[in-house]
Amino acid sequence: MIQKILIANRGEIALRIVRACRELGIKTLAVYSEADVQSLHVQLADEAICIGGPRSSDSYLRTDRIISAAEIADVDAIHPGYGFLSENAKFAEQCESCNIKFIGPKSKTISMMGDKAVAKSTVLKAGVPTVPGSDGPVASETEAVKIARKIGYPVIIKAVAGGGGRGMRIAHNDVSFGKEYHSARNEAEKAFGNGDVYIEKYIANPRHIEFQILADSHGKTLHLGERDCSVQRRHQKLVEESPSPFLTPDLRKKMGKAAIRAATAAGYENAGTIEFLVDSKGKFYFIEMNTRIQVEHPVTEEVTGVDLIKEQIRIANGEKLDFDQSDIKFKRHAIECRINAEDPARNFIPSPGTIGLYYAPGGHGVRVDSHAYSGYQIPTHYDSMIGKLICYGRDRKTALERSYRALSEYIIRGIKTTIPLHKAIMSDPVFIEGKATTGYMEEFMNRMPPNLFTN
Repeated sequence: MIQKILIANRGEIALRIVRACRELGIKTLAVYSEADVQSLHVQLADEAICIGGPRSSDSYLRTDRIISAAEIADVDAIHPGYGFLSENAKFAEQCESCNIKFIGPKSKTISMMGDKAVAKSTVLKAGVPTVPGSDGPVASETEAVKIARKIGYPVIIKAVAGGGGRGMRIAHNDVSFGKEYHSARNEAEKAFGNGDVYIEKYIANPRHIEFQILADSHGKTLHLGERDCSVQRRHQKLVEESPSPFLTPDLRKKMGKAAIRAATAAGYENAGTIEFLVDSKGKFYFIEMNTRIQVEHPVTEEVTGVDLIKEQIRIANGEKLDFDQSDIKFKRHAIECRINAEDPARNFIPSPGTIGLYYAPGGHGVRVDSHAYSGYQIPTHYDSMIGKLICYGRDRKTALERSYRALSEYIIRGIKTTIPLHKAIMSDPVFIEGKATTGYMEEFMNRMPPNLFTN
């Protein structure tokens, strides 16, 4: 039985895991960098060990130091959160070899689904539709151009080991293809140490819709509905909601079944996400599987009432899921706004610094997941997200109204944030009408005056 968990992460997700463990009666060990000594998860965990300098490469990505901390503190399991080492198959394998439970899927599953070309082939065999494209990594620019011509422009060039929008380029013809091909390879090599890329048909302005999966080690796999993540900038999600305002009950049912087939084909265990693109006619295509908990998991929690972090831990403990697909009820509508320390009026430039005043909104139907507080120093070394505002209600209209109200109450002084941007989105007719696609943010920013985003 798991009695102590090392949290190999930082920020709000580390704090989220601390809270779940405390409710389960499980002890926690926080590992942290020198830059995070003031972070709330460090202060609230049962134990804390500093594992290195401020840079991720000196701390949160140092598998040797994390494993050493786990052995010193005699932990039973490691929860990787999201980002950092959460989808690192070698790290999961190290945990397994040290008899430390990795709270996530098996290392071989991470490896298989982390390779987007292999993942695509795996789900295709299970009858899950995929975007037309190359069968795997392309060997050369010449081969890539032939594939692009065959499937038809525009095409998107994607890093095999990619994520977060890096190593992705769009080519509209032969003339632009060469430049975009090499740009994608170079960026992928720098970001992931792997310059391999593959080619897919580019679907203009689709919906980005993902399904939450839970699978135990006893053969049960089910889904907890979808999240619409179409509002994104440069492939980075800004707003997520559930249920999607676009899906019909019939399409939701078809996509849910496809998501389960994809997870089953991968031999999946624990929490994961199957991501799809959906075109204007309702045709959906598998694009990737995230083999970890997602940033936007609270949206699903508030709609279904299922605590996903606790379920992750129970599954890692070898327990059976104690509910079936028919037990999952979608009782509410929920919307999440990612609160980033960025200046939307200046092309989203990061805004690190000291928070002078921090006041989180509250009231019925409002949840805030954040590690920020008055006096907190935001480091320059990590992702700019400092919190998530999740608002929910009996229907989408209530969730929208509540989101705008809560954003109006959210006070963060001393730095620039995306709060004004989210207020503008929540009051925008296109978003209110549920018509936002992946092209929404570019169009939205072009028609909005920059001074609207000043706080």
